Amino acid sequence: MVHRVFRREFRILPGLVRAARPGDLARAEVLGEHLGHVAGALEHHHLAEDEMVWPLMLSRATLHAELINRMEAQHARLHEPLAGIEEVLPRWRATASAADRDLLADLIAQASVALDEHLTDEERDVCPLIEKHLTPAEWHAVGERGRQSIPNGKLALVFVGAILEEASPDEKLRFLAELPAAARVLWRLAGERVYAKARDRIRRG
Repeated sequence: MVHRVFRREFRILPGLVRAARPGDLARAEVLGEHLGHVAGALEHHHLAEDEMVWPLMLSRATLHAELINRMEAQHARLHEPLAGIEEVLPRWRATASAADRDLLADLIAQASVALDEHLTDEERDVCPLIEKHLTPAEWHAVGERGRQSIPNGKLALVFVGAILEEASPDEKLRFLAELPAAARVLWRLAGERVYAKARDRIRRG
């Protein structure tokens, strides 16, 4: 479910950024803030895998070391466009210049291609191995690490909404069941409304 968020947002953001008018600081701020959150969440996601998944897999799934090494190498390749985004994004948010806009859109598109390749390989080849070689407690700890990256307050509802946007009814039930009770209540009371407003602000301008 989290992978879908990263695929979707990195796929649509290049077009949204390119459509921003030069000098439109308000639009650059809206998109820049969103991109910063998405890129930061991806970095957090990958760091959790680097620290909590790949070392265990290399020690236990020794026959698949080449595959795990490929996952780590793909993370490293993704770091280049992500580092470029981190460098250019503050500049664009400050100036909304056409040059920075176009460079940023190109970097997001590069990250999108690399990310799609990585997630496809991970979902097809690695996830079945994770089920065999990591204990439920170890995998739960990875999930907990990911949930710690969800911010508090209204932004938390935006993050949850982004995850649930393309989820099936069963996936929604399972995901919400793992949230703290207070978060579930907050989602029921205001979540869909808050997320729809944030989503439309980003995608419709």
